[in-house]
Amino acid sequence: MSQMVTSATEGGIFVITVDNPPVNALSTAVRRGIRDAVRAARKDASEAILLRCAGRTFIAGADITEFGKPLEEPWLPELCNEIEASGKLVVAALHGTTLGGGFELALSCHYRIALASARVGFPEVNLGLIPGAGGTQRTPRLAGVEAALGLIAAGKPVPAAAAAGMRLVDRVVEADLDAAALAYTRELVDTAAAIRRTGELDVAAIDPDVYARFRTELGKRARGQTAPQRIVTAVEAATLPFEQGLQRERELFMECLGDPQSTALRHLFFAERKAARIRGLPARTPMREVVQVGVVGAGTMGGGIAMCFANAGFDVTVVDVDDAALERGLAVVDKNYAGSVARGKLDEAGAAECRARIAGSTDFAGLAGADLVIEAVFEDPQIKRDVFARLDAECRPGAILATNTSYQDVDAIAAATSRPADVLGLHFFSPAHIMKLLEVVRGSKSADDVLATCMALAKKIGKVPVLAGNAYGFIGNRMLRGYMRQAQLCLLEGGTPDGIDAALTDFGFAMGPFAVADLAGIDVAWRARQALPEAMRGDPRAFRVADTLVEMGRLGQKSGTGFYRYDGGGGARRADPGVLTIVERCANELGIERRPIPADEIVDRLVLALINEGLRIVEEGIAQRPGDVDVVYVHGYGFPAWRGGPLHFADTLGPERVLARLEEFRARYGDEDWSPAPLLERLVAQGSTIELSAGDPD
Repeated sequence: MSQMVTSATEGGIFVITVDNPPVNALSTAVRRGIRDAVRAARKDASEAILLRCAGRTFIAGADITEFGKPLEEPWLPELCNEIEASGKLVVAALHGTTLGGGFELALSCHYRIALASARVGFPEVNLGLIPGAGGTQRTPRLAGVEAALGLIAAGKPVPAAAAAGMRLVDRVVEADLDAAALAYTRELVDTAAAIRRTGELDVAAIDPDVYARFRTELGKRARGQTAPQRIVTAVEAATLPFEQGLQRERELFMECLGDPQSTALRHLFFAERKAARIRGLPARTPMREVVQVGVVGAGTMGGGIAMCFANAGFDVTVVDVDDAALERGLAVVDKNYAGSVARGKLDEAGAAECRARIAGSTDFAGLAGADLVIEAVFEDPQIKRDVFARLDAECRPGAILATNTSYQDVDAIAAATSRPADVLGLHFFSPAHIMKLLEVVRGSKSADDVLATCMALAKKIGKVPVLAGNAYGFIGNRMLRGYMRQAQLCLLEGGTPDGIDAALTDFGFAMGPFAVADLAGIDVAWRARQALPEAMRGDPRAFRVADTLVEMGRLGQKSGTGFYRYDGGGGARRADPGVLTIVERCANELGIERRPIPADEIVDRLVLALINEGLRIVEEGIAQRPGDVDVVYVHGYGFPAWRGGPLHFADTLGPERVLARLEEFRARYGDEDWSPAPLLERLVAQGSTIELSAGDPD
């Protein structure tokens, strides 16, 4: 028997213990060990079997190191069926997170007991998969079709109490799970409890509209994704006899496994984990302690950043220039917490506890004891340098000083201090308390322990960190320039804001470029341009319409008008014919003849602009690896996760096809925008892919 799986008899109960830290993943050795233990129990004098796990969790899913490799016996579906067929009663004891295959294994046991703090669920849909070891068949037979569809399609774990309400857990206990599980198993034996095996659904009791309703809802919520629709098909197959349902589930699982969407989502899964590692930085690099956090600027970004840390348990001091600015900013924080309560993200007590961790001040001296201070003021380089000079004077030695700049030179900001080694960029994305991405920007003198501390800190506050080099716009906003440039050119050449946005949302983006510009504020990019010398601002065609709107006071959602018009306070947008008049006037002034532009050309121009610039960023070392670019664009800019990010999508298309389309655009529009990245040309010449170009030193 594997050392990862051990067994012992306690009071007539055959106890199987899985110990495969950190999350007791279902590796081949674990599956084999459980199977061998169950078979051994079949032959001994024990009265029942108890399956439990050591460490912080029950089985939390598959072993990710085995992803993409040939499966070895026993396959999980076979193991689950063998456990259910056991002639001895089998109980699973759940704690921590019981997910995916781990939950399927638990459902194949005859009874389940769980700690109240435990959570269970099926995250497979997040990898473009469906449960493949009976999850779509056992769950609806226990919980009902509607509850099963809700649980499996959402991909989010639920608390033990909710699982008990769905009849997926039989008993919930508050403490001492091992003792409670042994007592529960003994109780079941002593009362001659039945060995429960999966029955059949009462088809007549099922709402006949439930499948169509879920398909419609998922079509809106998970637009373009195939796995959620296959989940509905699999759960619908639970109306078949159990063995036939299992067979249909397996067929659908294999379809998912070969689907490019699942390949893309699994690529992102690993890319996120690699992105958190800094190449060349030892894993045991010492870190600085961060307990007290300061934020300079109580505006939208500053307030959101303060909430990120307060929600994670840190005490935060927000500093602004005067009481009025501070009060306005903290009022927005209060409004955000009220919104979190209204949406069910926090309860009243939790929101109050988080809000109590945020204090305000108009005096930089209030930051004297902070371990980390994040500047979040206007995108004006001189203002930022002035702030850092103040921080240098007020903050204690060893405090980390970070700028939330979206574009500016981190080294120039650090030069305003006497301690550039303590300075780096922490580029949060708006709204900061919601968006997951955090670009950690490495200055030329940023200390290793500062970088290591902030990469780890990002995870503590629920962010996905990506290291970026110190170039204008870093990774995401540098790529965004080309993307938005093409959006603006397509607009001038014949498109409309809603038509261009629709082309991109049909491709899978969460929002189109003009809706995003209005949400962020058109004046943000305008202000960043004003900070540049005129020679660096680029082709005026790329911002003529946007600048005209800003000069008219049309700043986006916050002013009620931008590329769209916004009704009331809810942010509902509608097309504004007046904008088209402005576009036509600007096109005429610039000598541009407008024409109809097909949606596929719009998508190609915007997405290929991202791909081409992303390749340059990788080649220049601004991003550590191609997967980092993908993580940035999925988590920060709404690129569809099921396409894997811009560079994975380029590999899906094939580098040769990407290069050919770029050459086509270069012949039509010139070299300025469409000169292919040298890395792409080399890859095509070598017959290689973008992903392989990076090697795999991680």
